[in-house]
Amino acid sequence: MTGPEAWGAVARALDARLVVRLGGFALDLALAVRPGEVVALLGPNGAGKTTALRALAGLQPLHGGWIRLGGVLLDDPAGRVLVPPQRRPVGVVFQDYLLFPRLTALDNVAFGPRSRGMPRRQARDEAAGWLERVGLGGYARRRPRELSGGQAQRVALARALAVRPDLLLLDEPLAALDARTRLETRAHLRQHLLAHVGVALLVTHDPLDAMVLADRLVVIEDGAVVQSGDAATVTTRPRTDYVARLVGLNLYRGRADGNTVTLAGGFTLTAGRSQRGEVFVAFPPSAVALVRDRPDGGPRNTWPVTVAEIAPNGDRLRVELTGPVRAAADVTAAGAAHLGLHPGQRLWAVLTASETAAYPAGESGRDTGSGQPAGSGQPAG
Repeated sequence: MTGPEAWGAVARALDARLVVRLGGFALDLALAVRPGEVVALLGPNGAGKTTALRALAGLQPLHGGWIRLGGVLLDDPAGRVLVPPQRRPVGVVFQDYLLFPRLTALDNVAFGPRSRGMPRRQARDEAAGWLERVGLGGYARRRPRELSGGQAQRVALARALAVRPDLLLLDEPLAALDARTRLETRAHLRQHLLAHVGVALLVTHDPLDAMVLADRLVVIEDGAVVQSGDAATVTTRPRTDYVARLVGLNLYRGRADGNTVTLAGGFTLTAGRSQRGEVFVAFPPSAVALVRDRPDGGPRNTWPVTVAEIAPNGDRLRVELTGPVRAAADVTAAGAAHLGLHPGQRLWAVLTASETAAYPAGESGRDTGSGQPAGSGQPAG
């Protein structure tokens, strides 16, 4: 039997600690991923995401730690073990796909099995099965220049899966696509990742890609994990400025005494839930209302602000505010017109306590100590 149907059902877990030193940069990343699980690595440029994928693929040797897939050591500097890339059960989809321009889609997909010793005819049969699976059975004779961006991405995915990898690595697989193609291709990719019995690791800058495609998010900054968890936890309880910007939340750190949280500089916010000790406080820009005059007897979270910047944000306007603390607010076009909104304008910000989430700062991950919001990022989605 050939083609995807022959893919063995025995899956292997990933257990790795990736220690890589490149000039002044150091990556130290521990990863444990279950069979069938999809993990997304997120982080700013230079955080170490692609370095981690290159190490797992065997393109970047470790300086410390190990890579173990299904109990088999692939890299262990201390034990002088280094399995070369071509011998690892790993499939890779690169950001620019790297399809061979002179080969047809069929032969591009067959390349992996052929490079691992499979006879030519069997490899082409295998490739044909994978092209059918990704919906491109009728495109076997086309070359990369004759494919759309979404079709090229699916050929690259089929090529990676054709080697029946225990570990599938995807480096920004949707970054090269336009918005419309990205939406359709994301749905196709989700289907194939659900069917993948091995471990899948996805690098992306897009929080929507991560939340749609991954079971778990791992956020990396400066070569280290700062937060990890399911999408709901990470997006509602950010622990660094980068994560807060990524999901579009205002984030502060302070000390809680019941429902009152005191931030750096003595500014206080009233949160919806009682807490004690060091906490993070987060709320969405959409929860901040802007008014001309200070409300009489209104919500306890009311403070004077100055409009610093106004920018489009979907069907609303994102307003950056200065004052006792920096913050971001989202207003409708009608609301902006009613206020006569302009930079330098002085207003009042109003935030209800029920929209303000406070949670302990002592959880896993590297805490931010800035005491400043990360409200200038774009909201997820």
